[in-house]
Amino acid sequence: MSPSTQEPSRLRELLRLAWPIVLSRSTQSVVGLADALMVAPLGEDALAATITGAINTFSLAMLPFGTAFIVQSFSSQLTGRGDLASARRYGAYGLLLAALSQVIVMLALPFVGTALGVFRYAPAVHAAMTDYMVIRLCSIGPLVGVEALGNWFSGLGNTQVQMRASVLTMVANVALNWVFIYGHLGAPAMGVAGAALASSLATGLGFLWIAVAFQARQREIAGGAPWALRPSEFLRVLRFGLPNGLNWFMEISAFTLFLNAVVAPLGTTVLAAMMVILQINSISFMPAFGLASAGAVLVGQAIGGGTPGVAGRIVRLTATVAIAWQGTVGLAYIAFPGPLIAAFEPPSGAEMIRIGAAMLALSGAWQVFDAIGLTVGEALRAAGDTAWCMWLRLLVAWILFLPAAWLVVDRLHGGALAAILCIVGYVFLLAIGFVWRFRSGAWRRIRLIEHAPDAGDPTVP
Repeated sequence: MSPSTQEPSRLRELLRLAWPIVLSRSTQSVVGLADALMVAPLGEDALAATITGAINTFSLAMLPFGTAFIVQSFSSQLTGRGDLASARRYGAYGLLLAALSQVIVMLALPFVGTALGVFRYAPAVHAAMTDYMVIRLCSIGPLVGVEALGNWFSGLGNTQVQMRASVLTMVANVALNWVFIYGHLGAPAMGVAGAALASSLATGLGFLWIAVAFQARQREIAGGAPWALRPSEFLRVLRFGLPNGLNWFMEISAFTLFLNAVVAPLGTTVLAAMMVILQINSISFMPAFGLASAGAVLVGQAIGGGTPGVAGRIVRLTATVAIAWQGTVGLAYIAFPGPLIAAFEPPSGAEMIRIGAAMLALSGAWQVFDAIGLTVGEALRAAGDTAWCMWLRLLVAWILFLPAAWLVVDRLHGGALAAILCIVGYVFLLAIGFVWRFRSGAWRRIRLIEHAPDAGDPTVP
């Protein structure tokens, strides 16, 4: 079959893998949003504690969360190779990573309040946020476990298992919020702490569901055979996974610093407009990230199957679809920025709409670069090229983006539009760096998997 005749079937496979990932990531956003909306009637202190606590918790979780992404790279390459018996071990390594993350976090829990004391929160906000984070951090292990097992299933070509776990978590979170925030069905009214407890219990429920699914699938693969776990393989998970976790963690840290140190001094109206724009941009980001993750599964399977040359065609196809999506959304931002901003009914009225509309229109410029960067960056992760991606992101985010943004926006008084242009430049440089790395072919020399499959293994076709 020629490459041209394979493209329609490959596109169908890409979209089949992508849509559950998009829905799964969207439900994760709803959990934090539901906490905020249902706590809002309790007052500004409760709302500030919940939103900021959720952001802080997610930022801390991003290191093990991002590390768990590498499970997909291993499972997809082993699936492409046909070595399902070895692939199942990496699901177990993902669970081990989740357990290790929970142990480390539990040791740090007594210091949460002290760490938050570094920032100038109002006493009521500090107390409520401490309660929220202590409870929420108790579910880091299940959170990482869902991500690890979800990526394991994705590598096998099944992205719907994690989607179902995420939907279950979202529904349970909303119901449990109603119970514990306001005190229904005989439960005490716990307020902010109740929102944290609801989210933690919902996360645990989602983890329980996906763990049962994993147990059933691995038994189907091995028929009860011993796991034969290997410390060297778990160390390889950490070797390739930790750079990916640091990649995401340091980027979020840089962007948080950008918002607080560069954007916030421009005033509340500009900061509010930036937050609205980031929320609107999630509409374009989530589907593109789903496409990039689906493309990474296919790239990993191609590499594991001994056909790395196919990876280039998969990346081009994925990038084309992602560009078409984000480019279309970007044009909408440019054509209708005012109505999109006005839909959020900003309290500052016309001034917020005026500033926000100009910023949103300019944000349309980074959509195509974002689509390229996401697609190629995830493909490099699938190949195990995580260390290079980490160093590139650290260089661009901390050495170029942050100093340039501070200089242009703060020292040279560039204002809100200059802040958006700095983000455009950041996304552009990342895209250029990822594309150069992929075209160099250096990722072909990386050996993510050490051992060839055992020819006597009945699970190997």
